[in-house]
Amino acid sequence: MSVLANDANSWIWWAWIPDHQHEIYANLKEHMVLTGLSVAWGSVIALPLAVMAARRRVVAAVVVPIVSAMYTIPSVALLGLLLPITGLGERPAVIALTMYSLVILVRNALEGLRGVPPDVLDAADGMGYTKMRRLLRVELPLALPAIVAGVRLATVSTIGLVTVTFIVDQGGLGRFIQDGYQRDFRTPLVVGIVLSVALAVAADLLLVGVERAVTPWRRAAR
Repeated sequence: MSVLANDANSWIWWAWIPDHQHEIYANLKEHMVLTGLSVAWGSVIALPLAVMAARRRVVAAVVVPIVSAMYTIPSVALLGLLLPITGLGERPAVIALTMYSLVILVRNALEGLRGVPPDVLDAADGMGYTKMRRLLRVELPLALPAIVAGVRLATVSTIGLVTVTFIVDQGGLGRFIQDGYQRDFRTPLVVGIVLSVALAVAADLLLVGVERAVTPWRRAAR
């Protein structure tokens, strides 16, 4: 059976992997870079939006529907719309992936900020904190678990979406998936899928560690 064989017709042709290790490394690195840039830019954009939305309901009424609507745009269509403006390459991929990450990042940050107890805010005001100092010293630290949870979700989601960006000559591990489908060659298809899943699991575990490191008071409370 092809499942048990070790040739070009098997699910895994083991000889193919060492012959393409440089390509595997390059595509894995591209996948990680696209994910990191997109989530980083998404966080930079999402946090100020969430702060403004938490301060004013009218801002939330505009921001949340807009970022939610962006998430409903099919990835192929969005990348196709960006192509005439940005051309091929990293730029359209990062723009599209950043847009998709915003709905998760904004919502989680907003819920975290809204979840800060009112009496804590009143106590900070009573101590003479300015709005900026209260935000930095009180609100953001208390909202941090929700924010980091949003980053975790956005990261895992983005890792999956990166595979579609082969449309703009990117794609990371998605290049293997595309190649496997086009040539009806299972090995690169399996390698792309397995490494994408492994990358998502590794990133999630890493961010769990980051969350525990930046919120030591939660461990102490357990």
